Amino acid sequence: MSSFQFLKMTEQYAALIAGWAYEEPYSLYSMEGGLDDISELMNGDYYYALDDTHELVGYICTGNSARVPGGYLIGIYNDEQYIDLGLGLKPELTGKGYGEQFLMSSLQFIKEEYDKSDVQLVVAAFNERAIKVYERVGFIKGQLFKSKVSGQEIDFLVMLYSMK
Repeated sequence: MSSFQFLKMTEQYAALIAGWAYEEPYSLYSMEGGLDDISELMNGDYYYALDDTHELVGYICTGNSARVPGGYLIGIYNDEQYIDLGLGLKPELTGKGYGEQFLMSSLQFIKEEYDKSDVQLVVAAFNERAIKVYERVGFIKGQLFKSKVSGQEIDFLVMLYSMK
C-alpha cells in the first residue's frame, strides 16, 4: 500500500463502508449498515480511499461530519483556521502499520483540496493506537472533553496539526 486516491463518496462505496464492523474496544467507530448510515456517508463531506491496486482501504470526512457533538460545548469548532478531519481505515487494516501513511496522504489531500494547512481531529481518548499515529505525524494533543455515544459518556481528545 504505497499511494492513495481520494474520491467523492458513491452509494456503492458508502454501502460497503457502512457495513464495516470494528472489534472491541473500537466498536464505537462501527456503523449499523442501514440507510441512515449510507445517507450520512453520501452527504457531500465524505471521500472513499483506494490504494494503488484500486482496493477500498478507508475513508475521510471533513466539516460537520468530522465533528463530535461534545466539542461544540467547549467551543473547539469556533476557530475557522482549522478544517475538521475524520478518517477511518478498513477494519482488517487497523493495527497493521498502514495508519501513518494513510493519515499523511489524507493530510496532503486536504491541503490540496481545501487549501487549508491547519487541521483538527477528535479521537476517543482510549484509542492510544491512533493517538500514537497522529503524534508521529506531528499532531499535538489539545483539550479533553466528554461526548455521548450510544447513551454512554466517552472521553475524547482534540488533536491539532499545522502543515505550514
